[in-house]
Amino acid sequence: MFFFFQDTGDKTEEPTPHRLREARRKGQVFKSMELNSAINILGVMLLFIVFGTLALGGIEEAFNLFAHDMLAYPLTMSNAHTVLWDAITRYFTIMAPVFAVAVILGITSNLVQVGFLTSTQQMAPQLKRLNPLEGLKKIASKKALFEMVKAILKILIISSVAYLFVRSRLDELMRLVNQTAAVSLEVFWNTIIMLGIIVGIVFLFIAFMDYLYQRYEHKTGLKMSRKEIKDEHKQLEGDPLVRSKLKEKQRQVARERMMQDVPSADVVITNPTEIAVALVYREGEDRAPRVVAKGVEVLAQKIREIAGENEVPVVENPPVARVLWQKTEIGEEIPMELYQAVAEIMALVYRMQEKRSHI
Repeated sequence: MFFFFQDTGDKTEEPTPHRLREARRKGQVFKSMELNSAINILGVMLLFIVFGTLALGGIEEAFNLFAHDMLAYPLTMSNAHTVLWDAITRYFTIMAPVFAVAVILGITSNLVQVGFLTSTQQMAPQLKRLNPLEGLKKIASKKALFEMVKAILKILIISSVAYLFVRSRLDELMRLVNQTAAVSLEVFWNTIIMLGIIVGIVFLFIAFMDYLYQRYEHKTGLKMSRKEIKDEHKQLEGDPLVRSKLKEKQRQVARERMMQDVPSADVVITNPTEIAVALVYREGEDRAPRVVAKGVEVLAQKIREIAGENEVPVVENPPVARVLWQKTEIGEEIPMELYQAVAEIMALVYRMQEKRSHI
């Protein structure tokens, strides 16, 4: 009996959104086949109610043809083909709408429950399916027990409902012995439709209970342990050590790229030793000066050294340097509040460059 209980171990946590998405991608979804059956039965019965007169007329015509007209002529090999083809044609003419409605309702029911989903992983060959032990586990599982009990209860409930309904109309059905074929056919037709609606409603109740169970079973099967959640987080976000090294590498690359832009700067504004911010302004391209490099302490010293080697003017202005460091990032334009101060610094730099060029 221990096979009937699933050992979830320490898997007590609800599945994460990523786990649910991965399960759906692999085709692991839940749905109730009973709901498909209930909707199909009720849909077909509704079709019979709406278009039942036409269908009943077609059945009556076919009955009269084969029960009366065909008896007037001997059945030979020469006309057997015609009789068979006529029977098939009439059958599919009457049943075609029923088949079409059943297919449409079946597809709609699946779309409502699962949505549009295409996955080939469930069809892929898996060696574990050939393992006899895996097969025994499935046979002696809680789900298999539930399906067996559900099938037995479904047969008992539906057969009991059908028996009680037919029994309640038994007197009416017995009086059909002395009635014409048309009257008998109409009574049988109405009885079948009413029985179908009742069975469909019973099926709908069973389907609702089955749907709740299937959803519970699906979520239970996808539950995770705390370790699995941590491993998933590491997989999605990256290992902290690896992520730290990656960020350090990114910072190093950014610093190297930043240092390559310092020689093209128009001015470097300093604090004077703690902060260094390099600005560039291209008339016609930039709306305002942009920050191409910035740094503190050792990095600031490196920026000043590169500026000196490439004859980039270095201007000491601690207030402006501090605001630029705090409020701007690499590649951003200076804030509007510094337009006037930076314009004065740039003007000073241009005057110094003009004097130098005249010497």
